[in-house]
Amino acid sequence: MFEGITQAEPHDYQSLEILKEAYSKLNQEKDVINTSKRIAQAYVQLGQFASAKLEYEAILQRCPDDAEAKTALQEIASQADNLPAEPAAPLEIAPAALRVSAAPAPAAPAAGQAAPGDVEDGRQTMYKLFVESRIIAPADFGLCWPVVDPRVAPEGVIEPFIQALADRNILPADQSLKILSDQSRCAFIPLNTYDIDMDLARRFPAATCRRWCVLPFDRMSKSVLVATANPFNHQAGKELSKAAGSRLLWYLVPPHELIINLRKAFR
Repeated sequence: MFEGITQAEPHDYQSLEILKEAYSKLNQEKDVINTSKRIAQAYVQLGQFASAKLEYEAILQRCPDDAEAKTALQEIASQADNLPAEPAAPLEIAPAALRVSAAPAPAAPAAGQAAPGDVEDGRQTMYKLFVESRIIAPADFGLCWPVVDPRVAPEGVIEPFIQALADRNILPADQSLKILSDQSRCAFIPLNTYDIDMDLARRFPAATCRRWCVLPFDRMSKSVLVATANPFNHQAGKELSKAAGSRLLWYLVPPHELIINLRKAFR
């Protein structure tokens, strides 16, 4: 699965890390080294030279005579000297700045729980991608965007925005996924072909998973893999992080597959 993902997304260093760990558990040392080089190259392409340097240094700890790693370290040192600063690593979930208003409720939010006006659910970023790029009309965006009150536990799975677009024949889901994948650097997984860890999923709050249509589906080392159809939903990341106690790695999945598996997990 991750060999396929990293072939399609060669700069997806998170998936490359998981692939490297899998090779390590299979004692495929040559593949471990080659994948480490791919991770380092991905960091270089993203301008994260410090991370690339650490990866090449780890390769040299395993293979002190690796000429390719030595040469790469020299090139990194030269490139880093010519740059003013290294850009920050991309967020695992891109932040959204817009505060979304929902219908007022008489009860005040519980401690640590976001009120509707404080929700960073990715609406602004999605508006830019779909409306300001003239892919869909503003009216269609308003019709399909789910307005969610985080203080209310949903009775079922709330349909994600790109599924609503598909249901109304405004934009097919595969086109929406292509747009999101290109803009978010989030790798794509066909969820129905993955062996989902339902026990892991049920350790997370059902309300959070249903509300934001997100599904923790596997664990790799100290990371939890999470399926989403909206990689810009910062609020979902905040809520899941409280329950996870681990790093979250996000993957784009077809929205209808996500809905089906969420209903299986939380009946």
